[in-house]
Amino acid sequence: MSRDERTEPTHIHVEADVRYWEDATVNGVEDVDGSHIPGRNGKTWIIAIELASGNVKNWPEGTVANIHYKVCDAGEYWLTDADGNRLAKWRGHYVPNDFLCHGDRGFGDYIIMSIGPDGQIADYTQPTIDWEDWDDV
Repeated sequence: MSRDERTEPTHIHVEADVRYWEDATVNGVEDVDGSHIPGRNGKTWIIAIELASGNVKNWPEGTVANIHYKVCDAGEYWLTDADGNRLAKWRGHYVPNDFLCHGDRGFGDYIIMSIGPDGQIADYTQPTIDWEDWDDV
């Protein structure tokens, strides 16, 4: 099946092991132990972002976060459809900057974004998918 015949991705699903939780503030408070950030599951931050809008799926209304997470080689990223079905997996070991760094440069080691009270990522620019960077699943 050619890529043209496949479902167009609508989201990026993120599972990133965060090295320093304190590199975020949530509702104006330094999140020293990661207990305030929505989407935390153990040492992993799990979120899904709508590619067209930059809105974080299921973000708790009224929660504001400024994130500067060091991830290094400890993340997995998938393009998914609206139902969360995985369509392609990020080929690299580093953070896909165009998808997860908005407002600053992450150099492949950081997830950087500010998320507003409505789940919208500030300064979001819809990334272009370069299929050479993704493996089919």
